[in-house]
Amino acid sequence: MKFKFQRCEKLVYLLKFGASWILPPGIFIVAFFIVAIYAWRVRHDPKLAMIIATLTLAFYLLCTGFIAEKVIGSLESAYSPPAEIEAGSGDVIILLGGGAIPDVPDVDGAGALCSSPANRLLTAVRLQRKLNVPILLSGGQVYSDTGAEAKIASKVLKSLGVEAKDIIVETRSINTTQNAKFSADILRKKNLSRPILVTSAFHMKRAVLNFEQQGIEVVPYPTDYMVTHSPVFHYTKLRPQSEALLFNVMYLQETLRTFVTRFFEI
Repeated sequence: MKFKFQRCEKLVYLLKFGASWILPPGIFIVAFFIVAIYAWRVRHDPKLAMIIATLTLAFYLLCTGFIAEKVIGSLESAYSPPAEIEAGSGDVIILLGGGAIPDVPDVDGAGALCSSPANRLLTAVRLQRKLNVPILLSGGQVYSDTGAEAKIASKVLKSLGVEAKDIIVETRSINTTQNAKFSADILRKKNLSRPILVTSAFHMKRAVLNFEQQGIEVVPYPTDYMVTHSPVFHYTKLRPQSEALLFNVMYLQETLRTFVTRFFEI
């Protein structure tokens, strides 16, 4: 029985690996490699074939979980949550927005947070119950068809039992730099000096830098982790996946945005 189960398990992995090459992005990788072979064997243009093959290989690597796991893991390990957090560890929790949808149905009417900010919010609520400090929600309406992040998060917090007096709303910011700037203004007005910063682990490094540029020292509390920090190799991590491509693009975006933040403060 155990032998049959192991055979079935191996078959599942094999089918997943095979299916990845007939669905996007795998099918495009296969197609471009075929074009490279055509350029070499039929068009007799080895230089063109090499260019196409090199670009295709680079695209393939960006589509693998093996690479995504390493690069996202390097961002997520930049900071770790404090080993212990208790009353007195901070006097306010800053929760950064990360996307909201204004017109979808929700338990308390219309409007919902996207998955990452929803994960962040859960962590903020749990911390608030331990520390009994206010939560500062930072995030405005980024585009005309997206939700007002802090307002929707405020609605969710209230439905989870957080009292209105413990919710501070900042609705002007549309990026992390503005999150830090407008939050810093509120902290100074309310004489709050020991903020605990809650955001996604991959985003924490840049977020801390933005607050440092505003003269605010935060206690980083990363959450919303996306990859394991003790990876074990499996051949299925070499299959092309759209999720892996997304993770790798997120890493490149964070790297570029951190560079811009550090040297241009935009």
